[in-house]
Amino acid sequence: MAGVFEVEVDGVEHDHGHGHGHRDDAAQIDLSQLSPEEKWRLEHAKMHAKHKGHEAMHAEMVLILIVTLVVAQLVLVQWKQRHPKSYNLVTLFQMWVVPLYFTTKLHWWRFLVTWFIFSVVTAFISFRATRKPLDCTTPRLVYKWFLLLYKISYTTGIVGYAVVMFTLFGINLIFRIKPEDAMDFGVSLLFYGLYYGVLGRDFAEMCADFMASTVGYYSASGMPTKHLSDSICAVCGQQILVDVSEEGIIENTYRLSCNHVFHEFCIRGWCIVGKKQTCPYCKEKVDLKRMFSNPWERPHVMYGQLLDWLRYLVAWQPVIIGLVQGINYILGLE
Repeated sequence: MAGVFEVEVDGVEHDHGHGHGHRDDAAQIDLSQLSPEEKWRLEHAKMHAKHKGHEAMHAEMVLILIVTLVVAQLVLVQWKQRHPKSYNLVTLFQMWVVPLYFTTKLHWWRFLVTWFIFSVVTAFISFRATRKPLDCTTPRLVYKWFLLLYKISYTTGIVGYAVVMFTLFGINLIFRIKPEDAMDFGVSLLFYGLYYGVLGRDFAEMCADFMASTVGYYSASGMPTKHLSDSICAVCGQQILVDVSEEGIIENTYRLSCNHVFHEFCIRGWCIVGKKQTCPYCKEKVDLKRMFSNPWERPHVMYGQLLDWLRYLVAWQPVIIGLVQGINYILGLE
């Protein structure tokens, strides 16, 4: 006897049998006359009928997902602690490539254009930052580009978030903008801002390490190869012309709690863009709250922390989900 399930569309119940009865009943429903909501309800009911009795299989899939997430998180944490350099390089590569694969597949040409422009400029900047000997203008060029990119991504993300919130509160209707259009626009801006914010900071950190090591006043492990004089900035290796107590025309000079002095833009780029929270010379902890006493600048630090968390979501989450699907396929659960 054929199984029967009922689908209620707009208050009217339709019986759908399996096999031959299913074709007869399906022929009685003119899908072109149904509203999108009614079509969704019909498909939803079909999905429930299709997966009826598969509760045990679904429970196994959820268990596999949870176990894989926990194990993957432990592996990533151990990898990051034991081999941070390789972890950061692989994460950076995945951050750069994974979204490219999905956007190419979905034909998101606007993203592909911005990705190409970003890649070309950043490749040129990274090439300059890794040359030896380091040109005296390169550190400023690097920090200016990545700081500009950071501010653009920060602003874009904030605007995107505001558009999403305005849409949720219905403010878009005042301007006669459809909710789906407003939400798509806001989510797109939020994605652009967060993605290029994460990618830019990772490239900036890599360039900062290369440049500081080349200048010689900084070493990731061990002692610096040069002695730092009071009139030299350890980030860019250039002369400091403005005294700490003086007001500079272009930029000021900043003194850390360890008494080492730096160009203001250099130490800000080192801490915000390069994600360093120690003195470039002696590695003493930098007090970011003291450095960014202006309350309008502190959100930049919190935004940087958000980007660090988002890196895991973009770079590793698709890999973990793909691993879960592979396990389910091997076990015959899909």
